[in-house]
Amino acid sequence: MAPVPSLAATVHQRLADALSAALPEAGSSDPLLRRSDRADFQANGMLALAKRLKGNPRELAGRVVEALPDDELIREIEVSGPGFLNITVTDRAILSTLAARAADERLGVPRAERPGTTVIDYSQPNVAKEMHVGHLRSTVIGDALVRLLEFRGETVVRRHHIGDWGTQFGMLIQYLTEHPHELDHTSEAGGAGESGEAAMTRLGRLYRASRTLFDSDEGFKERARARVVQLQAGDEETLAHWHRIVDESMIYFRAVYDRLDVEVKDADVVGESAYNDTLEETCRLLEESGVAVRSEGALCVFFDDVKGQDGNPVPLIVRKADGGFGYAATDLSAIRDRVGRLHADTLLYVVDARQALHFRMVFETARRAGWLTDGETCRHLPFGTVLGKDGKPFKTREGESVRLIDLLDEAVDRASQVVQEKDKDQLLSAAEVAGRAGQVGIGAVKYADLSTSMSRDYVFDLDRMVSLNGDTSVYIQYAHVRIQSIVRRAGDRQPTAHPELSLAPAERALALHLDEFAETVQAVAETYEPHRLAGYLYGLATAFTPFYDQCPVLKAETPELMENRLFLCELTARTLRQGMALLGIRMPERL
Repeated sequence: MAPVPSLAATVHQRLADALSAALPEAGSSDPLLRRSDRADFQANGMLALAKRLKGNPRELAGRVVEALPDDELIREIEVSGPGFLNITVTDRAILSTLAARAADERLGVPRAERPGTTVIDYSQPNVAKEMHVGHLRSTVIGDALVRLLEFRGETVVRRHHIGDWGTQFGMLIQYLTEHPHELDHTSEAGGAGESGEAAMTRLGRLYRASRTLFDSDEGFKERARARVVQLQAGDEETLAHWHRIVDESMIYFRAVYDRLDVEVKDADVVGESAYNDTLEETCRLLEESGVAVRSEGALCVFFDDVKGQDGNPVPLIVRKADGGFGYAATDLSAIRDRVGRLHADTLLYVVDARQALHFRMVFETARRAGWLTDGETCRHLPFGTVLGKDGKPFKTREGESVRLIDLLDEAVDRASQVVQEKDKDQLLSAAEVAGRAGQVGIGAVKYADLSTSMSRDYVFDLDRMVSLNGDTSVYIQYAHVRIQSIVRRAGDRQPTAHPELSLAPAERALALHLDEFAETVQAVAETYEPHRLAGYLYGLATAFTPFYDQCPVLKAETPELMENRLFLCELTARTLRQGMALLGIRMPERL
């Protein structure tokens, strides 16, 4: 079905048509419509237009009002101040628009007019290392953007650019070669009964032991460095050990992603090693084209505006003086692959803000080399830091990074307390409590992250996150639970929009907020700002509270009024579910 225009879009178009009819000399002018506290909408475009036409803004506004058709869209329009138009729409228009929205399984959200192919690089854990709180934001934000863009009809290619190559693997593999029983259970890698925690315990033990030996034994250090060369050369025995380590890590990664309720397929995991065979060519092409030059033995790209504190240029090092490849070589090879083979027209990198300069130089280098053209958009989406309650980067008491799996377990434990407190009659089984606690706890962690503007730091405070009050996912989930309770008690009575009815103030406020859903999703998908969707959903849950308190549903005065209020309830629940699903958060039917 055709997209359902919002009330705002309909009123905007009506005003634009009236502007053209009343003031043809104005050409195509924007009425600058926005939501208003004084009325439903306010149009502020008359003031700028009057300045351009050297006219009286109130007089111009009056002419626009006269040109508006007399129909069932606008109930009242007032000229105020220096030509502002305060517009109140009819209750019939509100309910008719929402009825059309409810008939659309997409709730009126249009598909992208020109969908393209977007590669999103996010999460990026490191092989043989535990995922920590620093991986949370990249994973959660990236997953939400994938969901939003796919819902809009984009082709989305997920890329988990895991750290699976480099010097540390020489150390790990050499240790494993000399201590072959360290990963005795590796043959079970990927097995249904394999524990992610067990896999990482083995890898952690291997990494610590190999690091200790590497730092204390010069002979082992030399053998480990030689092993790196064998790895890069494709030695079969070395590669077999490398695969064992990667497989063990993947068991662990899947366990964490499952806990986070984030879908990751094997094909999505394309690590640094995937580009190993193209690094030489990438460097050769850069040097032959003059984009990169030799400096003190290294292959570098220089930029006029990138200098160190001493005033000397700080280059992007593509290849080190010792012949090793830098991160830039891998990232540039990845761009070549994503544009050339995957035909991506948009490349997004959800990586922390500290990498901003690196990506700026990488993108500029790719453009100089011709691997990025005007037809491709390349954006680094930087995110801030997760802080502890002390306002410092979130660490354990020992100063270590907080393990992500521990953090998620604690969130679910806290949520279990919330669920049990709401289940005063102890009607839920232990399995039901656990299931709902998972939805509430993981949802709380995700929402706290996603409701914060991506570039800002935020404090990780589980007490606040699982609170039933304030801007939390639990508050939104509880609003949904309340609605589901009403719908269950309604029995066979059907939610039906009745445009002929008048709306109470709380009904109007809820209905007008519902009308903004499609435009909010569209804007969020275009600007990559999931916090705006989180803010909308919190606003919707907040608007439902006075409706719930002031507008009896099952005890409404007439059957028609009850059906109409049931309709508003059901549409609110659907909108909350769809919006939270786009953020990757589940909505329990009961708490």
